[in-house]
Amino acid sequence: MTDKPHDHNHEEHDAEEFDTVVLTDDEGKDHEFLHLDTLELEGSTYFVLMPISEDESEDEDADEAIILKLGKDAEGGEMLLDIEDDEEWEKVADAWESLVESEEE
Repeated sequence: MTDKPHDHNHEEHDAEEFDTVVLTDDEGKDHEFLHLDTLELEGSTYFVLMPISEDESEDEDADEAIILKLGKDAEGGEMLLDIEDDEEWEKVADAWESLVESEEE
């Protein structure tokens, strides 16, 4: 059976809607994030995620996007990793910032 790309409700979606990503931390707790963007830089793939705040407090950190690198686990499955290298993180953050600024213009 062929999968038809026709989604009649697609036009009702706002262009600013983002996919939701659920990540599980080391303690087994799930955290929800909005997937803001995917960046390709120097042969690597990075995901820009915004935490979905579970409490509606005015916590400043809740509005800060995080950037994770797409990597592989021991079994070869895809997983998101923290960027350990400061220089690498700066390059990706600068690329994300440039992209956001160019979209605003």
